[in-house]
Amino acid sequence: MEQGRHADDETSGYVVRVLMGNANPKLGRDIAEALGERLSDCEIAKFADGEINMQIKENIRGADVYTIKLSSAKRITAVIPYYGYGRQDRKTRPRVPISASAVAQLIEAMGADRVVTVDLHCGQIQGFFHHTPVDNLFAESEFIDTLRSKYPDPSDVVIVSPDAGGVMRARRMADTLHVENVATILKRRGKANVVDSMQIVGSVAGKRCVIVDDIIDTAGTLCKAAELLKDNGATDVIACATHGVFSDCAMDRLNASCLSAVYVSDSIPQEHNKQRCDRLHVLSIAPLLARAIRRVHDEKSLSVLFPHT
Repeated sequence: MEQGRHADDETSGYVVRVLMGNANPKLGRDIAEALGERLSDCEIAKFADGEINMQIKENIRGADVYTIKLSSAKRITAVIPYYGYGRQDRKTRPRVPISASAVAQLIEAMGADRVVTVDLHCGQIQGFFHHTPVDNLFAESEFIDTLRSKYPDPSDVVIVSPDAGGVMRARRMADTLHVENVATILKRRGKANVVDSMQIVGSVAGKRCVIVDDIIDTAGTLCKAAELLKDNGATDVIACATHGVFSDCAMDRLNASCLSAVYVSDSIPQEHNKQRCDRLHVLSIAPLLARAIRRVHDEKSLSVLFPHT
């Protein structure tokens, strides 16, 4: 699709429209720019009680719309860089909701024809969508060039999964980087965000360790894992995670940790956090989402974006 075809044209037909709310406007602009498009004009305001009012200021009838707002469009694709409530994917105790399923039902009730998201915490969340196809993109590919530049000798590197559930993610990263060594940290949790004990499966002595995860929340577990790796002989420890939530005292913990660098994507805005932590580096997933949107629009497979899956 040639640049500029996004102009408001009643005869433009089945064209791409990119709409963005106020959750992550910079990422929205970057995605549109990577697509060679521009964001559709939207007016977003708040009422006195805090409710959000949104109006689309241009015609989208018959368009291929990538957003969660409906207005006579031909097809709606909800692009969700960070799937909220994704960690509440099962009943861990009596009388608790499966909130990840509730969010899926809400999205389907809004009428989305397709969902594109990035690094779901658990792949089975896709099964919560009963009528809507879900494309779960893998963001670790966006970290590859940075890691190759930082650690050019793969024999010197160990890819570390911070838990048993992330082993496949760590193996994908290791295969792409041609790293033979993969280690796993086994942890025992007393309650949410609190780890009672940790142990390493695999050798990290004399190696540079890359902890690969999907989410960094309070950073407590991450910092303890980094310290454990250092205590077991790692010469350097960095972390890569798709979603930087950074709640509670996360920035303080990272600043006081033995981690030399932390890489996250811009699935969640990080401008404020970058000012608070010099070792935090943000890589954009706008090109990944733009490639996915273009292939969805052209009815092409997305599997070519991830040859190692």
